[in-house]
Amino acid sequence: MSPMFQPEIESMPRAQLETLQLSRLQSTIARLNDRVPAMADRIANLPAPGSLDELANFPFLRKSDLRDNYPFGLFAEPRNNLARVHASSGTTGKPTVVGYTDDDLSVWADCVARNLIGAGCEPGHMLHNAYGYGLFTGGLGLHQGAHRAAMSVVPVSGGNTERQLMLIDDFAPEAICCTPSFALTLAERLGDKARDCSLKVGILGAEPWTPAMRDEIEERLGITAVNIYGLSEVIGPGVSCETQAKDGLVIAEDHFLPEIVDPETGAVLADGDVGVLVLTSLTKQAFPVLRYWTGDLCSLTREPTPDGRTHARMSALVGRADDMLVIRGVNVYPSQVEHTLLAVDGVTPHFQLVVTRAGTLDSLHVRVEGTNVDTDQVVGALQSSLGISVTVTVEPDGSVPRSEGGKLNRVDDQRNL
Repeated sequence: MSPMFQPEIESMPRAQLETLQLSRLQSTIARLNDRVPAMADRIANLPAPGSLDELANFPFLRKSDLRDNYPFGLFAEPRNNLARVHASSGTTGKPTVVGYTDDDLSVWADCVARNLIGAGCEPGHMLHNAYGYGLFTGGLGLHQGAHRAAMSVVPVSGGNTERQLMLIDDFAPEAICCTPSFALTLAERLGDKARDCSLKVGILGAEPWTPAMRDEIEERLGITAVNIYGLSEVIGPGVSCETQAKDGLVIAEDHFLPEIVDPETGAVLADGDVGVLVLTSLTKQAFPVLRYWTGDLCSLTREPTPDGRTHARMSALVGRADDMLVIRGVNVYPSQVEHTLLAVDGVTPHFQLVVTRAGTLDSLHVRVEGTNVDTDQVVGALQSSLGISVTVTVEPDGSVPRSEGGKLNRVDDQRNL
């Protein structure tokens, strides 16, 4: 059974939770109409929803809308009322900017504290925080949540792997938060000593990962590894997270209302169907979002958990609608490739997709690492899974790019589309 940080909220009866959601949704829409002219222009003629189902009558908000209103055009509070500003971690063009009041920061801390306690962290534990600090929401988001959960924090941020290994050895933290690929990098560097380190819990996110990758991280580091999800446009990490049961990422539904929609039509899909995750914030003051199109593909269930949690759970992400590769008319997701590779004997989780185009014909080449790997077996597994021809090279250890704490880009698309 996974403990709860706020049991009266996390186990709230479903009918009571939905009543709370509707009231907060109506308040959010009123706030947007009153305080955000760019949103009022889009929704002013729509009646206030009388039920949660009527949310589907409202338009989607997309990342392009944030860029079009850069930097503060979608804020519901003046700049002098903000406690903090964050921005997306993109490397090109203008970032997407988000803001927080003191109350927003408090809500965020509560959400992350729920995640940490549900994952198996305890008051008094130490958290080695290897998420990036600064404009990226990861570092400070986990930092403030750990404080709320009465944990101490080592604010290492990303990079400098050797220093991180030294601090883990010297400080003996019980928990770590970082990307899954960086957890594997740490395990690689620790080698035979990995299972002897102090870590017991890993709160891992910011990039897709597969059950096979989780198994390898848990086996090599001797930890329980849970998946955390968030995005700066909605609040940051803490929108949802797995508990120790690892049976789906529990969404903080008192603060974020989820929908799953068809990627092509935008129609709302039933629980269990895979589609694009759309999120509406219910309590944010500075930067409320209405039907934000995350681009992330997953499914939902609203069945309560055996330990009494009643909030909806999302599946692990199966890909991104907007980051999907289209190769010779076939949709290819890096997570799908990873899942296939890790089922082949000897292949490690380190790989890179190289996409090229000669004339009008796309080619997919996959770089992998492993020991005693049958290249033909890898090619056969990938072609069976993806439905297209591929070429594969098995390369020496360390050839494929590694994470040094930040998000890992597994795709080298050379087509110049």
